[in-house]
Amino acid sequence: MKTYLPAKFMVERDPERCIQCQVCVNQCTFDVHRHDPDQEMVRSGEENCVGCHRCAIFCPTRALAIKRNPLDYRENYNWRPEVIEDIIKQAETGGVLLTGMGDDKSQRIYWDHLLLNASQVTNPSIDPLREPMELVTYLGQKPERVEVERHSLSLKTKIAPQVKLEVPVMFSAMSYGAVSLNVHESLARAAAEAGTLWNTGEGGLHPSLYKYGGNTIVQVASGRFGVHSEYLDAARVIEIKIGQGAKPGIGGHLPGEKVSAEVSMTRMIPQWTDALSPAPQHDIYSIEDLAQLVYALKEATDYAKPVSVKIAAVHNSAAIASGMVRAGADIIVLDGLRGATGAAPKVIRDNVGIPIELALASVDSRLMQEGMRNRASIVVSGGIRNSGDLAKAIALGADAVYIGTAALVALGCTLCQQCHTGKCAWGICTTDLALTKRVNPDIGARRLANLLRGWSLELKDILGGMGVNAVESLRGNRLHLRGVGLTDTELEILGVRMAGS
Repeated sequence: MKTYLPAKFMVERDPERCIQCQVCVNQCTFDVHRHDPDQEMVRSGEENCVGCHRCAIFCPTRALAIKRNPLDYRENYNWRPEVIEDIIKQAETGGVLLTGMGDDKSQRIYWDHLLLNASQVTNPSIDPLREPMELVTYLGQKPERVEVERHSLSLKTKIAPQVKLEVPVMFSAMSYGAVSLNVHESLARAAAEAGTLWNTGEGGLHPSLYKYGGNTIVQVASGRFGVHSEYLDAARVIEIKIGQGAKPGIGGHLPGEKVSAEVSMTRMIPQWTDALSPAPQHDIYSIEDLAQLVYALKEATDYAKPVSVKIAAVHNSAAIASGMVRAGADIIVLDGLRGATGAAPKVIRDNVGIPIELALASVDSRLMQEGMRNRASIVVSGGIRNSGDLAKAIALGADAVYIGTAALVALGCTLCQQCHTGKCAWGICTTDLALTKRVNPDIGARRLANLLRGWSLELKDILGGMGVNAVESLRGNRLHLRGVGLTDTELEILGVRMAGS
């Protein structure tokens, strides 16, 4: 017995505008639009529509409109339509419900409850168009003090490897296979142009992208896909991935249908087989084990590259981060529960982990209290949407942020959450060669570079309005933040005061 679910979206076709050109048939990857040769008409099967809007955008006569289906269940706050539909799907399949992108539930977004300070009379503002404004950020371990030779002015203090970012924004980990090669090339080229870094994710680095190694972060995850000496040598930073915000505590999974010949070669696994990353990092069962892996990677690369460690934002992130710094990590990466992914069990995505704002504040405070904040940089990810979120993250203690979903939206993503199907209509989360052509690396790199340029200009405006001329002066300065609509406990964890005080 099959239970038929109501279509989530309605496809409205204006017969007076539709010229039967079949562009919608060719553009849709979910078989919504079909040409009926007998009637010489294009018809729409709404039950397959995922709301990606590609057909409506590419329709040359604007004959299509995609709208939410008003058909709904009897109102019941506990048994909402999504809950009912999930039960029906599992009753039919007996499997785990997968979804793409990040948590879409109504957990509080703390960025929206934090406001930034602005200078007025006593502390003059700065015009970034006419006065110097410094956004350059260096990631890596910093010494407690710097000693200089008096006569030659040369450094006596040995400085650990540092990475220079022209803007404190990097492109977060999205693996080859989860996203297309054209997406990786777009990210790599944009990072090189903007003077920042992009992250390969746990799927290795395609040979054609080694030339961008100076702007590349490579990951070493539990599956060790694509990890070899040339891969490590090519990178600017090496990142050990222990967890991620969309699925804390569980491993990675790339469905076999996305493991094409090129993905197979890059990941060093058989073609069309599922790529499974074990839930635990089998090298790491203690802080001592983590230290051993950190220094093994440093040894393998002649101590020339910073080593980063990425974890999901969880309840004891502060204690874990303290151990990571003691284990030799140069960069700590925290990924909050709004972090996206190509595929995650829905129940994990929606119920496990904590918001990045709370994790960041607690980690920064813990490292400050232990006198170790200089020994590692902090990078955060998971729902960074704009330059306002960026500025607030820096004020809470971050050195830089990762963006993933925002970068994909710049490339055309409409968050239809079908990444795991491999049918991405925008050519982003797919390895189908016919679809991957929909992302042009020339255009993609330009759009991503434009996004970073726009955020940079806005961040300069924000800093100037505060009377601050360098991003270093904002980092961890929570006096520049005030909370609105937050409880005393939330304010205490965030380390900020209530607006008006």
